[in-house]
Amino acid sequence: MLKEFRDFIARGNVLELAVAVIIGAAFGKIIDSLVADIINPIIGLIFGQPDFSSVYINLSGQVFPTYAAAKEAGAHVIGVGAFITAVINFLIIAFALFLIVRSANRMKKEQAAAPAGPTKEEVLLTEIRDAIRLQR
Repeated sequence: MLKEFRDFIARGNVLELAVAVIIGAAFGKIIDSLVADIINPIIGLIFGQPDFSSVYINLSGQVFPTYAAAKEAGAHVIGVGAFITAVINFLIIAFALFLIVRSANRMKKEQAAAPAGPTKEEVLLTEIRDAIRLQR
């Protein structure tokens, strides 16, 4: 059983998937920081809120100082800022993946379009042809 597990792990697909998951998690943290620390403050400035992610609609009728306090109290709230933050995260990640897939497809096309060199037989026949021409 241990040998089967080692063989399973040693397959290229499993290792590539593990690397992709780890890189994806790290990339997700970078995108979260980009949205929370750069994009949301700009959007918040436009709408007059210092922290856009805390914009919410309070349905409970009680007053809460922040979105986090309202959620912690179990109040019924609609987290508009949190939703827009999630949408922005998704759009940035989707665009980054689009660029990666697009560049990978271009590299595949370039590799496929590159003509292969002549085969050994073609080289030999060319040499024979050139030698015969020289003898004339």
